[in-house]
This record gives sequence, C-alpha cells and structure tokens, in this order.
Amino acid sequence: MTNEQKPKQKLGFTIIKNDPTDGHKGFGIGSLSLENISPVIIDVEEERAFVDIGAMHARSDVERGIKFTMNREDSEGGKAYWLVWVTIEQLPQGAYFAGVTACEMVVNREKRRGYKILADHVNRMDKSMKRKIMVDNMDDVSKKVLADFLQSHDVTVWERSSDELKQALTV
Repeated sequence: MTNEQKPKQKLGFTIIKNDPTDGHKGFGIGSLSLENISPVIIDVEEERAFVDIGAMHARSDVERGIKFTMNREDSEGGKAYWLVWVTIEQLPQGAYFAGVTACEMVVNREKRRGYKILADHVNRMDKSMKRKIMVDNMDDVSKKVLADFLQSHDVTVWERSSDELKQALTV
C-alpha cells in the first residue's frame, strides 16, 4: 500500500468520566479523569465569558476553521481571547474553584489564521488540574469578566475558593 491509499490514523485522547478504574484493576489504571475541568473562553473585546467544552480538544467555536501558528503576525488584526482552564474540587463542605489558569489566543476570522501556543494550553490545563492559580498574564478587564463569571456561576463555590484566587482576580 502506498501512502495515498492508507487511511489516515486519528490521534486523540479519551475523556474518562468518574472513577476510571470503577472498582477493577485493569483498563484505565493511571488514566486522568477530566470530569472536573471546564474550558472558559473570554472574549476580550465583548467582555464576556462562556464555557465551550469543544476547547477540551481544541475544537471550540472560536477555534473551529482556524489554522493556528505560533507567529503573532499571522493573526495580526485578529480578536483577542483567553482560554481559562477552571478545575472544581470537592470539599466536605462543598465545591470550590481549585485551579484556574489562563492561556492567550488571537483569532483573525477574515484570514482564517490564529495565534496560540498549544504547548502552553496543554501545560496550563495540567497546572489547573494540579490546583494552581495562574492568571497574572491576563489584562485587568478580562480578570474582572472572569471573576464576575465565576461568581455568577455559583457564589457559594466562589466563597469557598482560596483567597489566592480572589486576590489574583481583584483589579
């Protein structure tokens, strides 16, 4: 078979819900459960935040149809976004925002080009899952949009969250 005839192999990962081992010790051992992480996208220009689960696989509505590069000039004149990985953890008294990390993204729809550093997006998702707060790279307006969004999601979850998060998002 030549390369032209071989079907393309699709690479990806599986999101496993709940306990990946589910009581047995075979398949799923060592798998990460991504159940408690959500991608929140902040539209800087429109000052709004929304959850888009498609971002888990870099397939959010914002990213769809865009060729991303690590060269800012490719997306010059584009719209700025933040992809924020929000991890929710459970305490005996209830849920709290445990990890919150932000990644930059620029999308120029007209050129169908975008800027993002995929490795940064993956590393920041990992840091969020490890309960880190990393939002100091965000502009003040976007921090306020994110703080308002998290509070409006569930004020008691916000109240149980760390002072570190609250201070990091205070402008």
